[in-house]
Amino acid sequence: MPELPGKADCCWVANTQITDYPPLDESIHAETVVVGGGIVGLTAALRLCEEGRSVIVLEGLRVGRQVTGRSTAKITTQHRLIYRDLIDSIGFDRARTYAEANSAGAERIKSWVAEYDIACELEAKAAYTYTQDPAIRSKIEAEADAARQLGLVAEVLDRAPLPFDTAGALRFPDQAQFNPAQYLVGLARAVESRGGRIFENSRARFIGEASRWRVVTDHGTVHAENILVATNMTVKSPVGMAHRTQPRSHPAMAFRVEDTAAIDGMFISVEDPSRSLRTGRDADGPLLVVLGQRYNTGQERDLAARFVEVEDWARANLPVGEAVWRWCNEDYDTADRVPYAGEPDPEKAPGFYIATGFNAWGISNGTAVGMMIADQIAGQANDWTALYDPARPFPEDFHQSGDSQSIVAGPEEIAPGHGGVLISGEEKIAAWRDEAGNLHTMSANCTHKGCALTWNNADRTWDCPCHGSIFAADGSVIHGPARKPLPPVEF
Repeated sequence: MPELPGKADCCWVANTQITDYPPLDESIHAETVVVGGGIVGLTAALRLCEEGRSVIVLEGLRVGRQVTGRSTAKITTQHRLIYRDLIDSIGFDRARTYAEANSAGAERIKSWVAEYDIACELEAKAAYTYTQDPAIRSKIEAEADAARQLGLVAEVLDRAPLPFDTAGALRFPDQAQFNPAQYLVGLARAVESRGGRIFENSRARFIGEASRWRVVTDHGTVHAENILVATNMTVKSPVGMAHRTQPRSHPAMAFRVEDTAAIDGMFISVEDPSRSLRTGRDADGPLLVVLGQRYNTGQERDLAARFVEVEDWARANLPVGEAVWRWCNEDYDTADRVPYAGEPDPEKAPGFYIATGFNAWGISNGTAVGMMIADQIAGQANDWTALYDPARPFPEDFHQSGDSQSIVAGPEEIAPGHGGVLISGEEKIAAWRDEAGNLHTMSANCTHKGCALTWNNADRTWDCPCHGSIFAADGSVIHGPARKPLPPVEF
């Protein structure tokens, strides 16, 4: 495997202070418990706190350092080419609701940044969807027409303002970008200022029902009338979500640039392999963030090659310098491109809310969903509930599981800093070698449904090719749906 350039971390997270909320170590009660300190969970928590309601947020690791904090963080209603497709697939009225919900989500972010004085590098930017294929221009024109019918402002350009040739672009003005990790840290402070309580390093190990909903962590318990599970993929749900969604990831790299004006805007390509671009910064100066082609989580043998491909494309097409950061991020797709969010079974599981399946557009959608669920808990009407209905029908063949891509013949094939899956009789063993050459072994079966894991040779994680759980090299859970770490085994 080639040595990859840059530090294996996300530029947004690296440029954000680490929070220090305590772990839960007692039995407490609140009206609502939120599991997950990402954009959905903290948005819902803040809205409820603004209504004077009692809220507890449980974060399994640290606020702002997981999926939302590692996203491209485009605050935009332009979601590649989506509106023509939504009109055709779910109808004009629901497509319009999608546009209205995401517009409201984007505006809520901007208003909260001002109201709560959140320092998150918020910048107004136009959003562009572009193509290099003249044959696709008609799709851009159709999307612009659909967006305008739904009340959005959209214009077609002959070319995108990029330093390489394009055959047309769709421009949405007055969009924005920010540092998502900093924004979540600011939201957490706002929740706390409004009376909410936040606990970190407090992973939900058990969720069940007694006289009310009960969430058990390693050292404490929360009892609540309402629960919101907002954990990328739900770790618990009254209605199964794992087969309604498809886990997918993408590689991202941040390059040093001298002149950010050379890429003025947020960009994503129509055709595959997809390219997504935006500017940003870290402690040392301006950056250009480039995303590569998405892939099904855990179903790629060589993630390092994906980063090589991203860097090669960036250097051939963009004025980039040193590659300084690289990371993978995960999301879940849905068949109809709309998230699942709300109360899946109000009759059998009243007060149980979920949110998942954001199709890589979780900033505006996630904020809208958090607002909607807060309204539902508060007993207020919301026009978006039918759109996001988590119990709506789905195609049975949408989800596609895979197998481990990391089977090796023996431990001698595992170099320092790398991992592989060994087969011992009927047992599959996840083995990784630290930099000193010591071999560490644990079960290779995901603690969610038992699928054999794949070693991610770029992020040095164990990724599940079935339902997208991700574990650190030592077997600890990064995010679910798995809730338990990989147990150690002898080899």
